[in-house]
Amino acid sequence: MGKKAVKYSEIRKTLKLDTRRPKVDEGLAAVTHYLQSKDNGAKFYYVENATNYIEENNLVCEPAFQYELPIEYDIPFPPPKNSKFKFIDLFAGIGGFRMAFQNLGGKCVFTSEWDKFSQKTYEANYGEVPFGDITKVNENLIPNHDILLGGFPCQPFSIAGVSKKNSLGKAHGFKDETQGTLFFDIVRVIEAKRPKAFLLENVKNLVSHDKRRTFKVIKGTLEELGYSVHAKVLDGKHFVPQHRERIFLVGFDKEVYNGEEKFEFPELPKANHILEDILQPEVPEKYTLSDKLWNYLQAYAAKHKAKGNGFGFGLANFEGITRTISARYYKDGSEILIPQEGKNPRRLTPRECARLQGYPENFIIPVSDNQAYRQFGNSVVMPLIQFLGKEIINTMLEE
Repeated sequence: MGKKAVKYSEIRKTLKLDTRRPKVDEGLAAVTHYLQSKDNGAKFYYVENATNYIEENNLVCEPAFQYELPIEYDIPFPPPKNSKFKFIDLFAGIGGFRMAFQNLGGKCVFTSEWDKFSQKTYEANYGEVPFGDITKVNENLIPNHDILLGGFPCQPFSIAGVSKKNSLGKAHGFKDETQGTLFFDIVRVIEAKRPKAFLLENVKNLVSHDKRRTFKVIKGTLEELGYSVHAKVLDGKHFVPQHRERIFLVGFDKEVYNGEEKFEFPELPKANHILEDILQPEVPEKYTLSDKLWNYLQAYAAKHKAKGNGFGFGLANFEGITRTISARYYKDGSEILIPQEGKNPRRLTPRECARLQGYPENFIIPVSDNQAYRQFGNSVVMPLIQFLGKEIINTMLEE
């Protein structure tokens, strides 16, 4: 007879994950990563720190914390029992990449996200606390993986370092130009771990930023590492009622595929989603704009219209799609306002924002409305990631 499984909800109570105030805790990250990897080779990267945390906090005596027992993950999105490939989730946010690639049969063996509130949402849904600041993570202590995923922040690259090297007569490559940026942390992980493939995402403007120089450095750096790089701007409107264009970079290791991988960006399905499909039938009054805020937004829009500018609020069309939701949505909701008969327009609710990004109904939102708006505004259109991911995984596994 097999060992009786312990529920993850009981482990959460022992680790005080139900009650802890949001904070970055590397010990909890090590423990939850170990628990999800204890049946595969990735556990060796976490066992020492996890064991130390357990012993230092006297958790080993807790009846619920029998960490060698099988675990029943009673959470919305548990790790797969049998996986086809391994991946890591960098700049993870609330796990849009993770959900997509778990749905495709992948096992996440490392995740990093610096924001403490996003960590809380991530753990509630996936049963794993992300590690914090990626700049402080030793790339050699990240488990081996097949694919690296990341929606990295865009930072301008300084040419000061390059100019200095030129003056000293020293050679430099694209990689040197990325130092001091968060993209550099992706570079050092790829260089150290050599995943077979990667998928990176960023804002559409990355392509034209700094007269296209930023994109040239990013693409050149990845190619310098020995990867063939495919890039394309895709719009989330093909999967949700939201206009959301993002640049996607897909890479394959030339040491594995010789630059001959049969990858093409898939043709997206017909865009036939409308806003009305994701709206809740009844919404609390607190989401309706106050007279003061509504009057301010109208005056602001009128002022800019008089100057010939296009700045202003966006009243959504029930039969159409919305503007792009952003992390600033919590401030006034101005980019997507829902008309209401006989009263001021309203913001989307956090649940409607989740739907607008393609998250399923059982996705837990354990944070305040303001934090939820930030998190969904920073996230990805999950079904688009999964659709693109399917093509990447098929290419990777077939070859």
